[in-house]
Amino acid sequence: MKAQRITNVSTFLLVVMIALKVSAQEFKIDRTYEVPSARQGVAIDEDYFYVVNNSEIVKYTKKDGEQVAHWEDTSGAIKHFNSGIIINEKLYCANSNYPESPMASSIEVFDPKSLEHLENISLGIYIGSATWIDFYEGYWYIAFAHYTGRGATETKTNSWTQLVKFNTDWQRIEGWIFPKDLVAKFGTRSNSGGFITKDGKIYATGHDNKELYELSFPKIGHTLLWHKTYDIPYEGQGIALDVNSADSLSLYGIIKKENKVLRTTLKK
Repeated sequence: MKAQRITNVSTFLLVVMIALKVSAQEFKIDRTYEVPSARQGVAIDEDYFYVVNNSEIVKYTKKDGEQVAHWEDTSGAIKHFNSGIIINEKLYCANSNYPESPMASSIEVFDPKSLEHLENISLGIYIGSATWIDFYEGYWYIAFAHYTGRGATETKTNSWTQLVKFNTDWQRIEGWIFPKDLVAKFGTRSNSGGFITKDGKIYATGHDNKELYELSFPKIGHTLLWHKTYDIPYEGQGIALDVNSADSLSLYGIIKKENKVLRTTLKK
């Protein structure tokens, strides 16, 4: 009887643990924009959104979806933009040489008004492919992806994916890995998009699943803490937080196969 009771308690605890990671809340679609191409991600500011493709950036108005600026690399230097973000009135894009090996990355900086290229921060051959970047409490954070299968390097799997903290001189300060059960949800791909909110929460996406993962920095150890999973109406890829919205959590994302940009809000 005691053994059976222990088994039942263990099963109950497992169900509770799983439930804590799956939120009943979902994101509703506020607006859909049709664009000629949406391949990697989207960045936003107050009045515009910026579609980030492999080697181009296209700027559109939020009001009516009108294209107002375009930048494209014709030199062959830009292989694989993964995402973009507006920080202090500059557009930062994470670039990698995926699926080439060894992995190399750079951060490319643009003027969001004109899409003029302003600066190149080359990370060279590093610890993975840079997929997203953010700035939080005076430090830069970059996610470096690894893959299982196509795009893999040096016999590594996607369990080597890391979130790394840099100072403003681009010196590494700290790094964290993702929980094993979350890496399993990435399949053969990796962490593709993400951002950090003012209260220190980390929101990340995979590549193929229509899910958003809420994480936080650990107080001890080297592994990010995974708290919740939200259903979202688009695949992972590069996502953007609308910091100007009064809503609790408003995001922009892309539906790659349909060439759409979606504005979504977490239901209260």
